[in-house]
Amino acid sequence: MKWLSFLGALAFASPAAAERISASDLRRLPPADVVILGEVHDNPLHHQHQALAVAALRPSALVFEMLTPEKAEAVTPALRGDAEALSRALDWDESGWPAFSMYHPILLAAPAAQVFGGDVPRDRLRLSVSDGAGAAFGDGAARYGLAAALPDTEQAAREEEQRVAHCDALPAELLPGMVEAQRLRDAALARAVIEAHAATGGPVAVITGSGHARRDRGVPAALALAAPELSVLSVGQLEEDPGASAPFDLWVVTSPAQRDDPCAALLGR
Repeated sequence: MKWLSFLGALAFASPAAAERISASDLRRLPPADVVILGEVHDNPLHHQHQALAVAALRPSALVFEMLTPEKAEAVTPALRGDAEALSRALDWDESGWPAFSMYHPILLAAPAAQVFGGDVPRDRLRLSVSDGAGAAFGDGAARYGLAAALPDTEQAAREEEQRVAHCDALPAELLPGMVEAQRLRDAALARAVIEAHAATGGPVAVITGSGHARRDRGVPAALALAAPELSVLSVGQLEEDPGASAPFDLWVVTSPAQRDDPCAALLGR
């Protein structure tokens, strides 16, 4: 396949190298220090694909968007194989994430990988909404691109994405804060990746939403600023084809998950 020859010596892939791949190609991803495996959170197929990729990659570290650094410490060898006990230790049912049964096979796919958390505590997220991502991140914010405001056109585009993602149910004045929260999440994940690579030597696999896997503004962009020496491969998983302008190195398109109308609860329908 042409993408293997294009990316075999991957550093930072150019947009010309981007290509849609099949799920089976996840067994043969090109090497990189960091492989970001995106998902639509409630799509079971996406988690099956992540487990497939992780088993083939054999990473030294796994970084989960769904775990704070403190929660990641609960993933001990004694609990790792026991889905029910580990779910309780992580308070997963209270976390708001989809069923732990979707994520546990990813842990089993790399039983020796050290687990790191890239989630942001809720008080930090609230602070980012009110005071900005840089203030919530703290020391080192500039290293991850959080010290400067976004260009006006990008800010407007991101606010529009937040408006649509929240079913047009948010007050307009809250949209800039939601953009700041997203920027904070990207930077926190990038920081966890850097820590994971320093601790283990890599490779590092990252389990996160496909929005955070975007090269133009997600974790790869934060890593390009904070740790440009790391090679990064971004793999998005989507439920419709984004076309040739997809902001990933590689992407997989699957059938949509069966779900209720996500706007129904927000809009009281």
